[in-house]
Amino acid sequence: MTLQVLSQVSLKPFNSFGIDVRAQLFAEAHSDDDVREALAYSAAHALPLLVIGGGSNLLLTQDIPALVLRMATQGIRVVHDDGTQVVVEAQAGEAWHPFVLWTLEQGFCGLENLSLIPGTVGAAPMQNIGAYGVEIKDVFAGLTALDRHTGELREFSLEECNFGYRDSLFKHETGRWLILRVRFTLSRTSHLKLDYGPVQQRLAGQGITEATPRDVSRAICSIRREKLPDPAELGNAGSFFKNPLVSQVLAAELQALYPDLVAYPQPDGQMKLAAGWLIDKAGWKGFRDGDAGVHKLQALVLVNYGGATGHDIANLAQRIQRDIAERFKVDLEMEPNQY
Repeated sequence: MTLQVLSQVSLKPFNSFGIDVRAQLFAEAHSDDDVREALAYSAAHALPLLVIGGGSNLLLTQDIPALVLRMATQGIRVVHDDGTQVVVEAQAGEAWHPFVLWTLEQGFCGLENLSLIPGTVGAAPMQNIGAYGVEIKDVFAGLTALDRHTGELREFSLEECNFGYRDSLFKHETGRWLILRVRFTLSRTSHLKLDYGPVQQRLAGQGITEATPRDVSRAICSIRREKLPDPAELGNAGSFFKNPLVSQVLAAELQALYPDLVAYPQPDGQMKLAAGWLIDKAGWKGFRDGDAGVHKLQALVLVNYGGATGHDIANLAQRIQRDIAERFKVDLEMEPNQY
């Protein structure tokens, strides 16, 4: 067996909250064979297998009685190029933002709005990551996953992934599918999506009237750096709550009470509210209880000031959820996976 399995490993370096819990067993997968060996090892030792990527969507509240497998596979290749469109495939362990930068360096357009999102390529389809008007589903060309039940490889099309808002088939069947590599359809010509005001304003402020994909990427990176703390400096998992979907009736009631309510109509007739606005309006921005807190510049981000436990963060999140439900009749759902 080539897979190196270690015991009692701290997961502090492997989750962006910086929570110090231990994995009973820990290994890194650098190939498909390593993944298969990890599956066989966990089965032989009757241990659950927990697969992680960049750890940017985890809230760890206890030591993990499992084999924790970190996907560390590397590799990017162009699998199709017709001169106008290209299909690029990346291994699951590739860090997301460096992958986005690589596509831009090649002159490929499509991922620029998703710049500076933490995590790995393999985790991106799990929750259909999105930002500034673009989601994974908009550029998705397919993925290869391993069926943990049968050991067989399966190719997934766009339709088969059942992508929704921060949602996918894989989020609901986490114990079955292990994503190995993902493919994206990108373009050699610019089709920029500049619907979001902050991006337009940032470009205008820089004197850019005809933006390139790299201009958009740089603008979004600067906006995100101003709004979101660097996990290397302040532990966090980015946006902690999903933007809630509510009925038009409830949205109208809230708008009557709060004319500055931030709400976006959805194709299915619902309204998407800005969770950050709700939390800010309720007075939680900048709140701190011990080493668990709400970021002073972005109410949607919960932070670890250094010594918070996963339970501390979870308890703060639950207090915010209860308060928002009482004030606005809106249920907030956490984005990170809690263990």
